[in-house]
Amino acid sequence: MNRDSPSLPLHEGPEWPRVRIFSTTRHGGVSRAPYAWLNLGAHVGDAPEAVAENRARLQTLLPSAPLWLEQVHGVRVVDADRERYPGPADAAVTRTPGKVLAIMTADCLPVVIVAGEAGVLAVAHAGWRGLAAGVLENAVAAMGGVRGSQVRAWIGPGIGPRAFEVGDEVRAAFSARDASAQDAFVPTGTFDDAGKPKWLADLPALAERRLRAAGVETVVHSGVCTVAHNDRFYSYRKEGTTGRFATLAWLTD
Repeated sequence: MNRDSPSLPLHEGPEWPRVRIFSTTRHGGVSRAPYAWLNLGAHVGDAPEAVAENRARLQTLLPSAPLWLEQVHGVRVVDADRERYPGPADAAVTRTPGKVLAIMTADCLPVVIVAGEAGVLAVAHAGWRGLAAGVLENAVAAMGGVRGSQVRAWIGPGIGPRAFEVGDEVRAAFSARDASAQDAFVPTGTFDDAGKPKWLADLPALAERRLRAAGVETVVHSGVCTVAHNDRFYSYRKEGTTGRFATLAWLTD
């Protein structure tokens, strides 16, 4: 469901008990092209004053300042309740109501994992490298052993299965750990310079496989492809130099 804030257009996540989830869009900010308009990434070459203003506009919707991660396509999970300056990480976990966790993306998957009854929330940045290496499994493990019907996950806007062309090394990285993951790859009929086949990868489907294997029973997809909906979301694959939108989540009382 999408509801527009009076100040910023948002893409709302599921309305689950004891948690608020949404993604920003590229609209509502002050950045100029090629970062137009609500770029929240301070690392992409945008004017620092524009990023600061965009983040200030976002802050008016939040109960606390977000924990911005230094994302590196890895698997480290930050304990947001203990680490104020966490360093490089691609996931975070909290048990504190009102503490805002944030993931910035522009094609990679933002994943929110919540066990509302247990009072614990995690977010993860899942590009193909981090996903293949186990970032989602690490995020679930950091939540403290919650499993099954307690745990729900939302896979936010990211690159869709018709847009994510990859090389054979990506398919190999997933199938080495799970042979049936090959089902998420469709041959394009083209080949790279070394003669190896290229594939269309269903990254959301691969993420769901990893989540369910980690014990998450409920997995909901946004169904939004950032390439196909580049008018609303940033897409590195389509644009190259571009901004970043954020997916934010926090526990409510």
